[in-house]
Amino acid sequence: MKAKILVVDDSKTDLLLIENMLTDFNTITAENGREALEKINQNRNIDLIILDLKMPVMNGFEFLKELNKHRRYQKLRTIILTNLDEIENEIKGLKLGAVDYIRKPINIESLRLRIDIHLKLEKARKKIEQDNIRLGYLVNKSNKDLMATQDITINALIGLLEVRDIESHNHTIRTEKMIRVLAKHLQTKEKFKEVLTDDYINALVNVTPLHDIGKVGVPDKILLKPAKLNKEEFAEMKKHVEYGANSLKDEVFSEEEIPEHIKIAIELIEGHHEKYNGKGYPNQIKGENIPLPGRLMAIVDVYDAMLSKRVYKESLSHQKTLKYIKEQKGEHFDPDIAAAFLEINKKLHRVYKQYQ
Repeated sequence: MKAKILVVDDSKTDLLLIENMLTDFNTITAENGREALEKINQNRNIDLIILDLKMPVMNGFEFLKELNKHRRYQKLRTIILTNLDEIENEIKGLKLGAVDYIRKPINIESLRLRIDIHLKLEKARKKIEQDNIRLGYLVNKSNKDLMATQDITINALIGLLEVRDIESHNHTIRTEKMIRVLAKHLQTKEKFKEVLTDDYINALVNVTPLHDIGKVGVPDKILLKPAKLNKEEFAEMKKHVEYGANSLKDEVFSEEEIPEHIKIAIELIEGHHEKYNGKGYPNQIKGENIPLPGRLMAIVDVYDAMLSKRVYKESLSHQKTLKYIKEQKGEHFDPDIAAAFLEINKKLHRVYKQYQ
């Protein structure tokens, strides 16, 4: 079945242009926000909206505000159209719920790429939603936690992580392997052995791939930038922690019934950019107030990132990376976890080399 796309623009020329670009989709058109709302009411299964901001009767901003008032419309994915000099409008539109933007004059290749990405994301969201509905009919209270965990984790990974190459495939494998090695070593320590049971470690390893899942919500121009981010771009990139944690929180049944696996995943996502000295983000949590999954992921993620080459930096040697970890004991990293990491650094480095 063809995806259904609503195009909202007061320019008949632009409407015709976009329709001609999207002949393999089922396109519906509207010339202002009010007409677009009517079209949405008549067509409940719209997959994507392409929205101009400057229109008579009801402009794009007013239209987005109206969508936000209705729960059933809030999940509609909207790409806004802006001109080159309308950066403030882009930001305002994104804050009102748009998921992306494209600038006029419209480039067909760029438009098609964004449409493909967001249709895949929408398909993934609907699959998660459908699976959760089925979950309610298929499971009873005794096994709900287990199946909910499998549903949320597996669908989030398959449906979202595969859509955009957030990190390399090998980065995910390496961090999973290193988390297991480090956690098993800490299991021998008196301080950690009661918490790091085999079941806990297995759950931790299983959700490790979700640590950067929130980058799905970061705009392409930042996520895929082939250079170091500036201050404003980095501020936007940091929001991936919030996006990732919320993607799981939105799927749980209630705060009182959060499955253990999902609790671990949320703690890992929210805590992996916090620093032991309280100077991390997003919440500037300090010391052991940072949940254990976050403290573990922090050191593994940094170690892998420092050893890996990026478009904006060269890779560092194992020894230089160890020097940084030693210097950051009690600053960036939990000193007990950093000490354990250093004890088995050769073993961890072998994991890195094996999956490089």
